[in-house]
Amino acid sequence: MAEETPIVRVAGSAQGRSSGSGFGPLAWAVATAGDYSGNVAEQARLTFAKLDKVLGELATGRNRLLSATVYLADLGQKEIFDREWREWIGPDARHWPQRACVGAALAGAALVEIVVVAARG
Repeated sequence: MAEETPIVRVAGSAQGRSSGSGFGPLAWAVATAGDYSGNVAEQARLTFAKLDKVLGELATGRNRLLSATVYLADLGQKEIFDREWREWIGPDARHWPQRACVGAALAGAALVEIVVVAARG
């Protein structure tokens, strides 16, 4: 029997869910701010920090992102979010993932949730 490729999982904060998974050359991660008392800019920064941590645990980083889906509780806040995104993702277009931004009903007081796929290795 051939050796199976291991799946790496990063524990999430809720039972039954992971914050990230890695399989072969790919990694998937999801994050919200965790502290929902701030505005969309503050929550975005906290979310980016959590993504950086999970991606690091999966042996990758923001400069290896392939795609990102951003969920905003209020799509009218997209311009504010975009300023924070540009600061986080940096000026080098070679590191910019394909990105979609969607208005969505998020749990509780969450204003931002981000799901990414990244290359590993």
